[in-house]
Amino acid sequence: MIGTVRVENLSKIYRVHNRKGLFKSEKSSVEALKSVTLEVDQGEIFGLLGPNGAGKTTLIKILTTLLLPSGGEAWVNGYNVQRHENEVRATVGCMLMGERGLYWKLTGRENLEYFGALYHFSPSNRRQRAQEILDLLGLGDIADRTVETYSSGQKMNLAFGKALINDAPLLVLDEPTNTLDVPSASELRAIVRKLNAQGKTVIYTTHIMTEAETLCDRVAIIDYGQLLALGTVDQLKASLKRDQIIRFEGVIPSKAFTAVQQLPQVQQATRTSTNGGNLLTVVTGNGHAILPQLIEILTANGTLIQSITPQEITLEDVFIAKTGRTLAEDTREK
Repeated sequence: MIGTVRVENLSKIYRVHNRKGLFKSEKSSVEALKSVTLEVDQGEIFGLLGPNGAGKTTLIKILTTLLLPSGGEAWVNGYNVQRHENEVRATVGCMLMGERGLYWKLTGRENLEYFGALYHFSPSNRRQRAQEILDLLGLGDIADRTVETYSSGQKMNLAFGKALINDAPLLVLDEPTNTLDVPSASELRAIVRKLNAQGKTVIYTTHIMTEAETLCDRVAIIDYGQLLALGTVDQLKASLKRDQIIRFEGVIPSKAFTAVQQLPQVQQATRTSTNGGNLLTVVTGNGHAILPQLIEILTANGTLIQSITPQEITLEDVFIAKTGRTLAEDTREK
């Protein structure tokens, strides 16, 4: 059971107060997770994919005992998250708050040694483990500077190192490349692959499609607290093989987008802003047959088409097909 996760009908409801005037408020509820069921196998990199506010962080906070579920159950490394909290915490390495989980007045080395002490490492063992992590992440030259002098990327790397301190069989990483530049993000993903090759199971949340596509063995797409799709990247792409993706670039008015959405042959359509224009993505079952009609409707509604590109199916296309919108949209705003 080490390195495995099992979730059955997991739900989470937040009770919130909505302010009505200066002294009045009314209670309402937000359902952050809706009967989510999934399993993470030992030794895999499992991606949780969804926009901000989709429920990813709520799910992993429950798995790491930081939140109690409203319903359902979950087991981590064979331990129930509600009945065996200490055992779960001892067998999981977590990166949940990024740089906010660090002590900025301490040095990088002191941070790592402090968290090692929380796991009851002896002084010599925590010094050794801290040095191993500093070497692994290439932070040796700044190890003895206070964290407040670090760049955002260096802080994120140290927060990642903090998750490794107890050498746990399961790593839970909540958007670990957030704020990292491209080379640093690539280096961190390479370290994740290396740790996975050594036998560690990884749960990796992200809202970056290419990251999930290149890194994860299996992916779960979550939106509005619901599990919408689950499988390998190839399996999810294969689920759309019967469909075709067409992308239009240009100046695409709202009325043209609405007209495209109303076509019966169009399964999903999304419109996003680009530099000086728009990108329209259309999912359809018969692209060749519908393409002339799409062009006619777009131009009749004031569209200036700059390019038309049939596309190979990507993970983002799967997300659009499942949710009807792009990953860039924020669930919290809905």
